[in-house]
Amino acid sequence: MTTAVLREPARDLPVFGEFDVVVVGGGPAGIAASVSAARRGARTLLVERYGFLGGMGTAGGVTNFAGLYGKRDGEMTLLVRGVADDLLGRIDALGGLNQPQDGMQGRIRVRSYDTSVYKCAADGLLLDAGVSLLFHAWAASVVMDGGRIAALVVETKSGRQAIRANAFIDCSGDADVAAFAGVPFEVGDGHGSGLFPSTMFRVGHVDAERALAAVGEFKAINALMSASRERSPGAYRFPRDGAILRPQIDPREWRANVTQIANASGRAMSGVDARELSDGEVEGRRQIAEYFRFLKAEVPGFEQSAIVEIAPQVGIRETRRIEGLYALSGEDILASARFDDVIGINAWPMEMHAAGKIEWAFPRDEARTYNQLPWRMLVPRGVDNLAVAGRCASMSHEGQSAARASGGCFVMGQAAGTAAASLGSASFAAVDVAALQAKLRADGADLE
Repeated sequence: MTTAVLREPARDLPVFGEFDVVVVGGGPAGIAASVSAARRGARTLLVERYGFLGGMGTAGGVTNFAGLYGKRDGEMTLLVRGVADDLLGRIDALGGLNQPQDGMQGRIRVRSYDTSVYKCAADGLLLDAGVSLLFHAWAASVVMDGGRIAALVVETKSGRQAIRANAFIDCSGDADVAAFAGVPFEVGDGHGSGLFPSTMFRVGHVDAERALAAVGEFKAINALMSASRERSPGAYRFPRDGAILRPQIDPREWRANVTQIANASGRAMSGVDARELSDGEVEGRRQIAEYFRFLKAEVPGFEQSAIVEIAPQVGIRETRRIEGLYALSGEDILASARFDDVIGINAWPMEMHAAGKIEWAFPRDEARTYNQLPWRMLVPRGVDNLAVAGRCASMSHEGQSAARASGGCFVMGQAAGTAAASLGSASFAAVDVAALQAKLRADGADLE
C-alpha cells in the first residue's frame, strides 16, 4: 500500500553566495529591478528558471511590449521611461525593434521585437550594470528569520542550494517567493478561474504584400474568421474571438495570439498546478495546429507559410497576486487614478481574457488613458525585506488585467530595485517614498 506523502530527510545546503539584493524572475520586472539595484551599488543576483531573460516576452512568445504608450493631453505618448528605455534602445541597436503599432482604433500602441535579439540585449544590459546571473535555477523555498527572509533556497543542476541576501524581490510572476514566505495571496478571479492563458506562435514565409492587404488592420483577421464560420459552419474550431495576428519587423513573419487554454472543467488553466500546466501545454499546441490549418486555407498570403516557432511555454497571464498594503483595482484603471506614493505609470487598459473572448475596458478620460502605480502595491504584508513586482503584485483581478502588461512591470521592477539597493536593516514598508521618487526621477522614470 502506498502513502500520499513521503518525508524528505533533513540536509545541509551549500550556500551559493551572499548578496545585497536577490531578484527572482527575469521578465521585465526582474530585469528592471536587478539593473536598478546594481546601478545603485548593490551586489545583485538575478535568479531565472530558463537559460535566458525576458519572461513571458521570450519564454511565452509575446513578442511585443505593451503598456509603454498612453494618451497624455490627448496625444499618444511614451510614458514608461528609465530602464525600459535602455533595454529598448539596445534591442533597436541590434536591429530587433519594430516601429510602434497602433490598434483598437488608435487607443493602444505596442512595440514588437525579435525574441532572439531581446535575449541578447537583456544579457548585455544586466552584465554591463554589474548584475550576477544564475540561470536554470528555480525558487524552491525560503529560510525565515522572524519577519525577514534569511535565505532563498533554489533547485539547480548543481543541486539544492541556499542564497543569502539583505533584500529579496519576487518577480517570479507567480509570487513563488512570497507564497513560500507565508505572504497571503489570491489566485485568479477568486472563483476557480482567472485570465485564460494562451500559447503563442510565429508564422514565417508569408506573402507580405497580400497578407498586409488582407489582414493589416487590427480586427481584419476576426472578420475573416466570422466569414469562414458563416460559409462553412463547423469547418474550424476557433479557441476564442478576438484573435490577434500582426506582422513582425520583417512582414514575411507574423505573430499569432489566437489560442485560449482551459482546464477540464472549462475554467482558465491554472499556471500553478503541475498537472493542469502540463495538460495545457499539449492543448495549446493542438489549438495552434488547428488554427494554422485555417490560416493556410482561408487567409490570403498565408498559403505557403510555415510555423517557425511555438513558444517554449504556455503564456500565463494570471496566477497568484499578493495581499499588499494597497491593491490596485479595476476602478483605478478606469478612473486614471493618481497616488501620492506614485512610482510610475501604467498605460494599458483592462484586458480581460474571459471564456471564448477578450473584454476590453478603457479609462473614461479619453485624453488621459493611463493611471499611476503606487509604491504600496509592491509591499506585502508580514515580510519586512521582500518586495513583489510584476503581475503578482498586489492588485485585484480586474486591476491586474491591465498592470500585468510589460510597461507596468518595468515600472514596478525599477521602483523595487531602487528601493532595495539601500534598504539596510529597514523594511520595505518603511521606505522613504519621497526619497525613492527623487531617485526614480533622477534615473529617468516618468512619474508625471
